Amino acid sequence: MVSKHTDILTALKQAVIKFNEKDCRDIAKMALDHGIDPRTAVDHGLIPGMEKVGMLFDTNEYFVPEVLLSTDAFYAALEILSPHIPKNDMKSRISVVIGSILGDVHDIGKNLVKIMFDIEGWEVHDLGRNVPFEKFVEKHLEVKSDVIAISAMMTTTMMGMKKVVAMAKKENPDCLIMIGGASVTKEIADVFGADGYAASHTEAVSGVLNMIEQYHAFKQNFPCSNRHKLKSPPLPNHKNRLLD
Repeated sequence: MVSKHTDILTALKQAVIKFNEKDCRDIAKMALDHGIDPRTAVDHGLIPGMEKVGMLFDTNEYFVPEVLLSTDAFYAALEILSPHIPKNDMKSRISVVIGSILGDVHDIGKNLVKIMFDIEGWEVHDLGRNVPFEKFVEKHLEVKSDVIAISAMMTTTMMGMKKVVAMAKKENPDCLIMIGGASVTKEIADVFGADGYAASHTEAVSGVLNMIEQYHAFKQNFPCSNRHKLKSPPLPNHKNRLLD
């Protein structure tokens, strides 16, 4: 049975890589029929498939059309699996605005992070790539998101993150901002004034949860502060399931 499960997960990964929507749907159903935990199917089938697609893109073996087709295949399978993944009502109320910074046309990493948020059932507002600084702030204020997540792959575009942080904090000092990408480090995030940092998509969910937990801890310790009230309620300690 273990071997069968492994074969199914491998086939699911390959279906994403080969951007075959029909196979993705059929194999996702097969996974459920064989008793594979839907979260396991996502973590060990779909996600590795998209990671491989990102690698193929980086080496110029895949281009934008292939990436888009693979993403469609991914979501075709996720549509089958998602209803069977238990949702935490508190966590599902989290709202995130996400995008790649102005000048940065690389969004594979950002898309993987968005996928992780989608799996959690969060309200995700994806601004895409090459996003003007003010768009992050405007969208945050429009939808009253809990978090702004910004990605930058290149050092030449990374400095724009600092500007977005400053603009967002000016409009809403309590805005929670997480940044990440190939050019970003924890030290840079601290210098830029960001509230959180994710080294990769596997750390994005826990990064957001940690920011929100710290926010509520701040509220408890400093109840008279003018921090705005997040849409999400206090959360217990969480461990990133992808890293279990």
